[in-house]
Amino acid sequence: MNGKTKILVLIEQIERNRRVLKRIESYYKDYISTEMEPEKRKRSDAIVISDILVNYYTCLETIFLRISQFFENDLNTEKWHQDLLEKMTLEIEDIRKAVIAEESYSILSELLKFRHFKRYYFELDYDWDKLDYLQKKFVRLQPLIREDLNQFQEFLRMLAE
Repeated sequence: MNGKTKILVLIEQIERNRRVLKRIESYYKDYISTEMEPEKRKRSDAIVISDILVNYYTCLETIFLRISQFFENDLNTEKWHQDLLEKMTLEIEDIRKAVIAEESYSILSELLKFRHFKRYYFELDYDWDKLDYLQKKFVRLQPLIREDLNQFQEFLRMLAE
């Protein structure tokens, strides 16, 4: 496979995950507007929202991992999740532009911490203040990450030419 083909494959891998991100965003909006009653929040609402946040982050992390494998493939094995996220903010001269902006990184760091917490939290009672905070961050992240990925894919298309 030549360089151009590899870049086009990466672009398609990113696109495939972006379609999943869009479905997660749609499900979230639909759930909040039709299933959830803000004045009667239930435990099941917290479980659904937390799963949405975790799945969204994991889908983005998959994109970042594909990019990292394509360009660097050098992650700290002990803290690779955090290392991967940090590397997505780096513009590597003569290699690649940054994948995400600092504001996106800040929000994604919060979601990564939450995913780690959720992975080891086995109780079913969630802190609604924290979930409210994360939902605000999640809603803010959506247009930011779309723009970040649009710009990065444009960079990849220029590389492929």
